[in-house]
Amino acid sequence: MIHFTPEEKDGVYKAIFNRRDIRTFLPDAVPEEALERLLLAAHHAPSVGFMQPWSFIVIRSEETKSKLAWAADKERRALAIHYEGERQDQFLSLKIEGLKQAPLTICITCDPTRGGPHVLGRNSIPETDVLSVACAIQNMWLAACAEGLALGWVSFYKKNDIRAILDIPPHVDPVALLSIGYTDQYPDKPILESANWAKRRSLQELVFEESWGKESG
Repeated sequence: MIHFTPEEKDGVYKAIFNRRDIRTFLPDAVPEEALERLLLAAHHAPSVGFMQPWSFIVIRSEETKSKLAWAADKERRALAIHYEGERQDQFLSLKIEGLKQAPLTICITCDPTRGGPHVLGRNSIPETDVLSVACAIQNMWLAACAEGLALGWVSFYKKNDIRAILDIPPHVDPVALLSIGYTDQYPDKPILESANWAKRRSLQELVFEESWGKESG
């Protein structure tokens, strides 16, 4: 087993509990060494069948970031019809300007064909490829937090819009647009919790013993 000192252990949990989804960025450049560490952390995520289905498109061009922001805003306005009144106002107030503000954006993709037609573990549960990509995203997010960087995950877009903008092959899924940079607005709580969109559920009500619905104790 790997041994962690108390300080190292505290650092792991500090990153987990203080990671936030950031929407406002400063224009300061991200050091190349830090970017390399983020990508390396993501690439060392676990993946089912060791298929490593992820690829990373690093975007710095203002023109490309503006196109991505257009695609996200188009989808955000389309999704707003699902809400009414105050809820719709809350939804439309969610910022996506980070796509243009942040000095760089990383598009993380999932290639479901990587590893061939028979990937250990994915034959039974096909979606484990995108779940593996989610692990890579979490690794990158925690690494960004440890580096003092802010990261925002934008998930409002039509996949074909992003494929067209970034020349992604039709069979590859653009899973996430991650804006990365520095910020002077790092919230104590998740943005949606502060906006009263939702509250963190009690852990006790989510933990069962032996079977669904059977509470512990």
